[in-house]
This record gives sequence, structure tokens and C-alpha cells, in this order.
Amino acid sequence: MLLRCQTGFEDLLAGELRTCGLSVSTQGGGWVATALDSAGEAPPVTAAPDFCFAHAIHFAPVEFSGDSVNALATALLDQFLASARDERFEAPWPCVFTTAAGLDGLGRRADAVATAFGELLKKRLGRVARLAVSEIPRGRGPSRGLFVHFTDFKKAFVSRDLFSGGQRRMADDPLAPSRSYLKVEEAYTVLGREPTPGELVVDLGAAPGGWSYSAARRGARVLALDNGPLKGGALDHPLIEHRRADAYGYRPGPGERADWLFCDLVDDPHHVLRSLVVPWLENAWCRRFVIILKFGRVDALALLREVRAPDSVFSRFAPGTHVRHLYHDREEFTLVGELSA
Repeated sequence: MLLRCQTGFEDLLAGELRTCGLSVSTQGGGWVATALDSAGEAPPVTAAPDFCFAHAIHFAPVEFSGDSVNALATALLDQFLASARDERFEAPWPCVFTTAAGLDGLGRRADAVATAFGELLKKRLGRVARLAVSEIPRGRGPSRGLFVHFTDFKKAFVSRDLFSGGQRRMADDPLAPSRSYLKVEEAYTVLGREPTPGELVVDLGAAPGGWSYSAARRGARVLALDNGPLKGGALDHPLIEHRRADAYGYRPGPGERADWLFCDLVDDPHHVLRSLVVPWLENAWCRRFVIILKFGRVDALALLREVRAPDSVFSRFAPGTHVRHLYHDREEFTLVGELSA
């Protein structure tokens, strides 16, 4: 496999793969490749495709090379035609070109090869070429198409199958009071659902209100708890009740249950887990959640093993939880999930 991640987090992705029993063959700016086993086959994947640090997983990538744009495009066309000989293309299909980080001009090279490949494909299979789209489908899951990742000016890897972790760059909103708004918007794509009108959201540590605003703009009712002020679109929003209170001291009343728990606190992740997450999940005070844990001052892989352990609060009460290092995350990862019935 070839796995893509956020630039600067390659070592953490490689460490996560080794934790899952996979060997790393090589890595570069924003990508890591696994090694074949002694029989020349890809080893079994014990935890894939639900990796935390992988944004996309290219299965069975084939390396191709060329000294020029036309040579690369021709080699790519040959490989695509050979692999698609028995396929029928009846709907839009992804044809996506990506590049390693750290090489100036590599993006322009990939764009030139993509254009040349498109022209060659149009001459051979015009209808198939017209159905090609340049984006991976939104959300988490597998895709069948053509996925090309350039690691150098003369070398790239091509695969027909890709699994997306759901991470993607989100569009900003001028009324959003903080950059953190983008993280919760992205988290919805991983979970596969978002707040709906009439649902109740409890936002712990809400200020300046990016997450509260995200839920309220969808029609959800929000209880925002923070001693700090709300700003931007969250300030005086009719669907947001702001209580100046400490997030750790709030507990729902008897019989109360929120549809969503939001939690993005700048605090030690173990303190957040013990003092907030455990009681909320053990007492079923919410139905689903978006929680961020900061790993900047702790061992990120150890924390990841902890939240995925069979006896963790997530495994016991929300076994389908997804842990993701989002496109908009920094030294933190995001947990999204739903409590079991």
C-alpha cells in the first residue's frame, strides 16, 4: 500500500503501521509505503483501512516512470488500459493526481501529465474520458478509479483502488469565529452525518464558538459552556445558549441526554479523557460525539493505542469510533462516533 498523510506526520503514520504489524519500505513528504512480504505479496492488514494518520490508502500501487511529460502520460495510459480492459464505465469515476510535498514544481509536472493523459484517453476512449472527475468522492470509504501519486519528477505510483479516511479541506465561512470551525465541519464527513434541526448539542469549552456556530447554522440547539466570550456568528445566535461556566463542572440533569457532545479543549488529553469523556460515555449523556485530544506534549502513538484498547471507554460504549488526524488538525487527533444502543 501507499498511504498519504499530512506533511510532517509521516513518522507517526509509519509508527502506526508498524503497530499494526506492517513493514514500511520507504517514505517521503506526506506519504509512506508498506513493504511486500517474503513471498512478494502485500502483508495482511490488521487494522486497515481505519488508520488515524492516513488520509488516503492506495492499494496495490504500480510504479511507472518517464523522462518527459509525454512519456509519463503514455506509460500511464498503457497501464490504465490494461487494467480496465474488462470494465464498464457508466458513471462519473475519479481520476486523481496528487504529489509528494517538498519538491518545488512537482505539482505543475503532475498537472501537465494529467492534461496529457486526458488528451490521450480522449482519443482512445472518448466517453470514458468525459466521465472522469478530478476529486475523490466525499466521505469515508473505498473508490474505484485512477489514482496517481507523484513522488518525483520522473516517477509516480498508480493504483485503481483507494480508500479515503474522510479527511478533506473544508471551505471557510466568514461568520465562523475561529479556524476550529473547519475541524468540526471536516469531522462530519468522517462520521457520515451532521447535526440536524432540533437536535441538542452540548459544546464543552465552546469559546469563541466555531463549533457552536457550525451546529446552529444547521438548525440544532446548542448549549455552549465556556467562561470566555463567543464571537462572530456565534455571538447572540438565537439557537445558542451561552453559559459562562467551566466545562469540567457541567453535568446533565436527570433524564437529560444530548444528541451531540462537542469537546475541543486545550488541555492534557488524559485529563480530558478521565474527567469528561469517561463520565459522558459511561452515563450515556450523549448519542454521538466529536472530541479532540491534543498530543503535542504526550506520546501520540501511545495515546492512540490507549483510546483503541479493548478496555477503553470508546471500545466499550462506542465500538465504531473513528480516530482521525484531520486535514485541519495540528498536533491533535479527532474522535467521532455514536454510542451503542
